[in-house]
Amino acid sequence: MVDGPAETLSRAKRRLVLFLSGVAVLMVGYALLYQWGMATFEGISVSFIDALHVVVETFTTTGYGEDAAQWTSFGMKLITIPMMLSGVTVIFLTLPLFLVPLVEEALRTAPPTETDLTDHVIICSFTSRGGTLVEELTSRDVPYVVVESDRETAERLFAEGDDVVHGNPESVETLEAANADEAMALVADDDDETNASVILSAKQAAPDLRVISLIEDATLSDYHRYAGADEVVSPRRILGESLARKAASPIATDIDDAIEIGDDFEVAEVLVQRGSALEGDTIAESAIGRRTGVNIIGAWFRGEFVTPPDPDAVVDEHTILLVTGRESQLERLKDLTRSETRRFRRGKVVVAGYGEVGATAADALAAENVPSVVLDERDAPGVDVVGDATNRQALLSADIDEAQSIILAVDSDTTAIFATLVIKQVAPETEVIARANDAESIAKLYRAGAEYVLALSTVSGRILASNLTEEEVIAPQSQVEIVRTAAPQLAGRTLAEADVRARTNCTVIAVERDGDLLTEVGPEFVVRVDDTLVVAGTDEDINRFNVVCG
Repeated sequence: MVDGPAETLSRAKRRLVLFLSGVAVLMVGYALLYQWGMATFEGISVSFIDALHVVVETFTTTGYGEDAAQWTSFGMKLITIPMMLSGVTVIFLTLPLFLVPLVEEALRTAPPTETDLTDHVIICSFTSRGGTLVEELTSRDVPYVVVESDRETAERLFAEGDDVVHGNPESVETLEAANADEAMALVADDDDETNASVILSAKQAAPDLRVISLIEDATLSDYHRYAGADEVVSPRRILGESLARKAASPIATDIDDAIEIGDDFEVAEVLVQRGSALEGDTIAESAIGRRTGVNIIGAWFRGEFVTPPDPDAVVDEHTILLVTGRESQLERLKDLTRSETRRFRRGKVVVAGYGEVGATAADALAAENVPSVVLDERDAPGVDVVGDATNRQALLSADIDEAQSIILAVDSDTTAIFATLVIKQVAPETEVIARANDAESIAKLYRAGAEYVLALSTVSGRILASNLTEEEVIAPQSQVEIVRTAAPQLAGRTLAEADVRARTNCTVIAVERDGDLLTEVGPEFVVRVDDTLVVAGTDEDINRFNVVCG
């Protein structure tokens, strides 16, 4: 059960009462001792109330009156010295430990315990995945409220301007306070067991409420549906499949990581390998468009996405090109980006980490007959080598020096970063394809030497946003966001007149019009009211596009 602000304040008051009671007992004891000492050592009879008055003066450091001049004996001074020290100690303890926290608690702005929002999304509770979802919903002007049981987290979110309800998301009363009856949907985003409880409470609070549950263990999806979830999403499984496609795409034509936009028109992220024909050339020198026919939308240079890429930007082994084109054109580009030395290496993929993401990746590789070696710290069915992904010998035991790629599917971003550094020393020719939990770790993994990184929080947030809004996220597993969306503010204007790329940093890849997919969308292309635009950009850029053009 979560303590509310009243319970927290009451508990602090009880501690203060106990402390002050102890101080009172101490002062009475000193008063009796003082009374006895004055009679014994000084031969002066002092009433109890006068003795207590002296003790209070001592403890409050307000002075001693005329009594101090009467303390001439050694015994009396032995009594008054510890009494003085005790008084000062009590004062210094009382202020920081009790009075200051009570004042701060009283002055604190308590997070709301209810909301009057309607047609909103209820998010239970707040995680890094929820943070991405909040950004997506904000960019689409979809109201939301976060139900958060942790007081400090709720206060922080409220201070940052988020709509919050502080309370237990498993409680029917809390969900009713979050106006579940008037909500568009509820997202259960906690651990699997808590989510099941949240689903049951949500269906009790609002039987017709649409409930989406995020699960860590995909095998539990049936239980969540039985509890009442309308949709169950397993981001880890989607992430594992995506990492497998990326790892296998240079060596197995059956796994294609291109994103199909229409008939024979695709968007692809293509990694430039060390020793390829493009390595060391600038974008202009590579003449990629002329040689292959693809259109370069943007490029990742060591984790930083640039659109459009500078013609003088140098392509190296860490560059990932984001391009559009026909299947034959993309194949020609892949031939240019492949390393001649890697082209003839064994097509083995090492999977480091055998949790939900790693197991899904290994299964996807096996389904496409791509040989793999599974490395994990714990021995279990499916694990080929037991060892730490940061250990040189364990990596060599997994044949890392002969592998085409390694998928880092470990749970800790810190471990993934360090493992990348080790791998680049042990097997510099092996591509590192890493899973990150938080988007903040992506840049670090690229700096450590990873060729491709995808964040779990990003995939989760995009999937949820696609399910909750009309905007369709075509490829949530892509490093950039590719969406189908309307842009009514562009109607009647050309892309050049609207200055879309300069204002939003996004690229219009194609336009769906009257059932047809138009791919020739140059600067003079005129947007119509009923057009659906296919747009590519980073999450931040897509959010800006929705604000400017939506």
